[in-house]
Amino acid sequence: MSASPFCLPEGMIAEFLSEDAGYFLQGGRLLERGHSAWQAYEVWETPRFGRLFRLDGCLMTSERDEFHYHENIVHVPGIAHPAPRRALIIGGGDGGSAEELLKYPSMEKVLLAELDEKVIDISRRHLQAVHRGALDDPRVEIRIGDGMKYVHEDGLEAGDRYDLIVLDLTDPVGPAEALYQADFFAACRALLAKGGALTLHIGTPVYQPERVQALVRRLRSVFAYVRPYFLYIPLYGSLWGLATASDHVDPTALTSADVDHRLCERGIEGLQYLNGDVYCAQFALPNHLRALLG
Repeated sequence: MSASPFCLPEGMIAEFLSEDAGYFLQGGRLLERGHSAWQAYEVWETPRFGRLFRLDGCLMTSERDEFHYHENIVHVPGIAHPAPRRALIIGGGDGGSAEELLKYPSMEKVLLAELDEKVIDISRRHLQAVHRGALDDPRVEIRIGDGMKYVHEDGLEAGDRYDLIVLDLTDPVGPAEALYQADFFAACRALLAKGGALTLHIGTPVYQPERVQALVRRLRSVFAYVRPYFLYIPLYGSLWGLATASDHVDPTALTSADVDHRLCERGIEGLQYLNGDVYCAQFALPNHLRALLG
């Protein structure tokens, strides 16, 4: 995703999904704009998505559709895991992933490693409908700093182990590119407890097929089970891919009845997207995606 190169009328937001395609939102009201030490940020109030957040001109999250992304990136591996107790989020400063993780009664600690302190500040002031107070939950530890350093050095040296690792990152370009490489996936694997799983977004197969293909290939070079799944995310304007990777957890082994039972048993209520049927259906790939992913 990238910002529009054109001069836009006041109140219009445009985003390119590729060099020749994109979409726009109209009627927005800019609430805040600035530059942190790491990136440019914007907060908008919009008729379609309510309050939304952009980084370096790219749409990150909105209060009205965040559940498409956050429910899927967290609960697909979370439900497949027998009882997640500890989770690591790399990025995720909007707090949406943390909020979903805290729905597990077994969850004892969530470490959120966010590079940019300004993202946390903006989320606390503007994105309460996304994190719903999770950023200030006593089970959540916020660590401002380089997630790559934590994974490669600090976490490993401390002997930290996690049942779930959520790579809630910007796109794999610029500073985030290194966090989508096979060596980083392998370092994350070393921080997983036995039976743990990694989850991340892998982009749009419509506009970035080579990127999606390459990321799945890298994950498969590290993990025994790699399960890509796809859904339409309105804010991102396209079919979007996510993936769960593990040496033990295989979400495709669950039936829809299994998923619904686990949601009920764990008291995970109020989901706007996921249920047993949807959970299983997302792994059924059309032929063109089967061909793309081999």
